[in-house]
Amino acid sequence: MIDSHCHLDHCEPSDRELVERARAAGVRRIATVGIDAGSAGRAIAAAEEFEEVLAIVGRHPHEAAGFGPRELEALEAVAGHDRVRAIGETGLDYFRDRAPREDQRRAFEAQIDLARQLDLPVVIHTREAEDDTFSLLRDRAAGLTVVLHCFSAPSRLDECVDRGYVCSFAGNVTYPNAQELQGAAREVPDELLMVETDAPYLSPQPVRGTPNEPANVVATARHVAALRGVEYAELEAAVEATAARVFGW
Repeated sequence: MIDSHCHLDHCEPSDRELVERARAAGVRRIATVGIDAGSAGRAIAAAEEFEEVLAIVGRHPHEAAGFGPRELEALEAVAGHDRVRAIGETGLDYFRDRAPREDQRRAFEAQIDLARQLDLPVVIHTREAEDDTFSLLRDRAAGLTVVLHCFSAPSRLDECVDRGYVCSFAGNVTYPNAQELQGAAREVPDELLMVETDAPYLSPQPVRGTPNEPANVVATARHVAALRGVEYAELEAAVEATAARVFGW
């Protein structure tokens, strides 16, 4: 199994402990995400230290205030590292609104363009901003591999499938009241399906209320397999095939 999105540097245990526990649980690949300059460096360091870890680097919409040429240049400098396999997470967050929306959009557009320049996937964060997020993706991301991290737009699943967007489901798909999200997890084609933890956030139902970690992606994957009516091994093979195509291993 793979964890397509986590934040190792936000987790309390050491990277080594997290990776070893994930390995023991059967997790063979972990994508850790840098959301600003400091955490991008930590993501790359983890990817250099552990064979199963790869890095995703970008500027989270919460960290987009004042984004300009200097910030883009700093991101470009690390994005070319051979352990970096995607740009992000980037996007729009109108729920927290921790950065001005104009800055969020500017950072989002710049990171889509950088992903195209480097021929890398772009990993998307969107919260209560779906109209603007999907509009911008339609206008600017044609031809790119787009990953919708912590998939949260079940009403737009048809558009996602039509456009080939990869839908990555986090632990909230296991929550009893997440019926629309569970419906999307049943319907998304194998070739567009991934699972993730977003650790240390969004722990799956069996460990809800405790900090999440990459090993817990197995619980989310088992739940998604049950939703789809397939054996865990079949889901595991499908998810790993999607992730290998997206992240290029």
